[in-house]
Amino acid sequence: MTDQRRFPASVYREGEEPDPRFSLANERTFLAWVRTALALYAGAFALEALAIPEPMVWRASAAAVFLVLGTIAALQAWWGWRQTERALRRGLPLPGLGAGGVLVVGVVLAAALVAVGMWV
Repeated sequence: MTDQRRFPASVYREGEEPDPRFSLANERTFLAWVRTALALYAGAFALEALAIPEPMVWRASAAAVFLVLGTIAALQAWWGWRQTERALRRGLPLPGLGAGGVLVVGVVLAAALVAVGMWV
């Protein structure tokens, strides 16, 4: 029997309660994605706050990429946690990594924008 007061009820009312170790590992992964999002936001703000001697358009573009990536990482934290918790409760295979590839490509793009801006 599940406690209907747990949030989100759409996740916790499904299936059976999994081994707590798996749910706690899922929560740690959620927190790692949140830390990644915060680091990406910090990178965006640092590009704008620091007096980096490069043209504004390159710096602003790289900061915008970092902001978008931070938002994607935050959304991945929530969606990934939900999908994994549901799979654990239903006894289904765990979902794959959703936004990881996008983040890698985006960080490389943002770093390239900063590098190009420094050479222009």
